Amino acid sequence: MRIAYISTYPPTECGIATYTQYLSDSVSVKGKEIRILAQIGAKGDNVFEVYAPHDKDIASKLFFHVERLTPDIVQIEHEFGLFGDQRGVQIIEFLIRCNLADTPVVVTLHTVFEDLKYQEKIIVQHILNLSSTIIVHENFQKDILLKSYNCPNPILVIPHGVREVKRVENAKELLGLEGKQVLLLAGYMRSTKNFEKIIDLLPRLVEKNKDLVLLMASRSRINEHSDYKDLLYRSLNKPDVKKHVKILYGKFPQFTLDTILSAADVMALPYLKGGQSGVLAQASALLLPVVTSELMSFKNWIEEVKGGFYAKTDDEYVNHITNLLQDDDLRLEFQENIRISNEKINWSQIANRHIELYEKLLVPPIGGAQFYYRPERLDSNTKIVH
Repeated sequence: MRIAYISTYPPTECGIATYTQYLSDSVSVKGKEIRILAQIGAKGDNVFEVYAPHDKDIASKLFFHVERLTPDIVQIEHEFGLFGDQRGVQIIEFLIRCNLADTPVVVTLHTVFEDLKYQEKIIVQHILNLSSTIIVHENFQKDILLKSYNCPNPILVIPHGVREVKRVENAKELLGLEGKQVLLLAGYMRSTKNFEKIIDLLPRLVEKNKDLVLLMASRSRINEHSDYKDLLYRSLNKPDVKKHVKILYGKFPQFTLDTILSAADVMALPYLKGGQSGVLAQASALLLPVVTSELMSFKNWIEEVKGGFYAKTDDEYVNHITNLLQDDDLRLEFQENIRISNEKINWSQIANRHIELYEKLLVPPIGGAQFYYRPERLDSNTKIVH
């Protein structure tokens, strides 16, 4: 089985690029052929640099490669703006071309909100019409689609995957934080992340937690949200706050990020807007309890996994963070809950669910026909007939 993923891809820094790398690697390990059709800048085996974000002929460039690589399945990792102007309208032409070529297309919608803009709603409806199957990460996202759009084709809920990785045991020592209670803020700096909420509450948190250090490991892409970044750094530089803050900056490649996450006792996610969170998935991989806002995706995760608290008010943020910092047993209980949850949604399990979908979409040309592919490297567990 040959799958072509349409997406951004590393070393491009983008949450969807990272997601695609983990998913495609996990599918490849299970004996499937993988091709990545990506924006200029992507690198790797079987990775093709196809288009720049503002090209006027994205659809034709993508389909040119589909024609020549002849995948059995195309999967699009969709985000608005990745496929040209007008919020990425060229993806619709590409879907039409795939339909004309009788090539099944799966689309993962990474952004589904009730308040999408006019252009975005039109694009979503066309994607729903032209895709073989839609994937979303949250049940509430499926509910939004079913309520607000005509949905002629199946919609599957497949969670965001979580890596299988061990904590860096000496992380606090490496960061000079031995003996400290560490509260982490991490991720790209955007106003919707609402990091200022935690910074404003820091004096109250320090009053209750004398050994508290706020570990800030965040950055912006080039000059994106530069005014917001400057505002945060000015807030962190105030005399009554500065001595309780440790700021890290850099590119934070994966092992570096794992070290930062491992040094934390609690992570705060006070976001104002968002769907599934790649940062929450990173925290989950390192068994890091969280205190979040009331975003639906966070509330659902906390109620299902029981790996943290969500907060409605400033008092709740302070109390929940303090409880997790001071109660070792509670923190260990939440870590165990996260570990159990991760077993169900690690990338291997998520890859299995995608492969099951792909196999359902590949219709035999005649009764009794079998799909056959033999990878170059076989082991005793590899299935060669599907």
